[in-house]
Amino acid sequence: MPAETVVVIGGGPGGLAAARAVGELGTPVIIVEARERLGGTPISSNYAALTPEFRPADEAMAEMIAAVEALPNCTVRTSTKVAARAGEAGDFRLALTGTGGDETVEAGAIIVATGFDHFDPGRETQMYGYYEYEDVLTLQDLEAQLKEHKVVVPSTGKAPEHLCFIQCVGSRDRRIGNTWCSKVCCGIASKEAIEVKRLVPSCKVFIFYIDMRMYGFWEDQIYWKAQEEYKVNFIRGIVTEVIRRGDKLVVKGEDTTMGRPVEAPMDMVVLSVGMEPSKGTIELAKALDIPRESHGFIATVGAPLDTVSTPVPGIFVAGAAAGPKDLEDTVSMGGLAAAKAVALVRRHVAAAQPVG
Repeated sequence: MPAETVVVIGGGPGGLAAARAVGELGTPVIIVEARERLGGTPISSNYAALTPEFRPADEAMAEMIAAVEALPNCTVRTSTKVAARAGEAGDFRLALTGTGGDETVEAGAIIVATGFDHFDPGRETQMYGYYEYEDVLTLQDLEAQLKEHKVVVPSTGKAPEHLCFIQCVGSRDRRIGNTWCSKVCCGIASKEAIEVKRLVPSCKVFIFYIDMRMYGFWEDQIYWKAQEEYKVNFIRGIVTEVIRRGDKLVVKGEDTTMGRPVEAPMDMVVLSVGMEPSKGTIELAKALDIPRESHGFIATVGAPLDTVSTPVPGIFVAGAAAGPKDLEDTVSMGGLAAAKAVALVRRHVAAAQPVG
């Protein structure tokens, strides 16, 4: 008999959205999460507020988690990974390994929602001094401060007078092989710039960008608001290096609008790091024997009209495991993956019923 359960791998926004939809459609669901708790990157990376609504991340994720845990047909396996799969659509067998021991579960369909990793800005080059200067942060480092309702220069503990963001760190960069736009970095930097100005109104905030990429309503919700209401300075230019000079960081590069070199002293520099395939995504692709596309994310076969079906029948993907996605994309993909997974399970169960 075919299995009636859907297994969702990953407990972040995409996985939670998928699991809730599966459960509410009346199909048993198992969530497998490698971390100790559900919530994904918004929790593990200490996100303060979600883009663009500024809703507290903890509050939003707690709501999603509670909705899933309240489902009577949902089982949660934390601190657990998928080691291997056998079988085919309608009759998968997954080998799980975790702190609770090893087990095998049956699944009619599988949804992969293993998210992304933030680019490590010191991995390829030290042009921005991320590991050299403690006052060079990443977006998620600043998020952790904002979550505590503070913005301070790490080396002094004082509020910054001048702070800048550098866009496209680890994105749109052929030298390191990350040729894609990570989609959300411009919006997140603008959102954080607004939060910095709210906490430290006297701080001069700058965003150095190649070109700002705001999708949908973000143009009005964040970009113009940052400029007009909070007086954030957007400078079109290319930053070539960050050095320390005395007690200041100096951002060196070119103002491409004016066609002239730039040297700007800063108290803090924030690197807008992009998305990469997560370690969990890479490991899971091997365990499930599903292909990845040329950029390293899970491959899909039906885009743009079907964004969730992988080349392996019965295995679907949601969120940033399939490439750079914002939260709206991620949650929407979770719902679509759930619908397709439940439909597949029901078809296989129906086909197995005796006739007459």
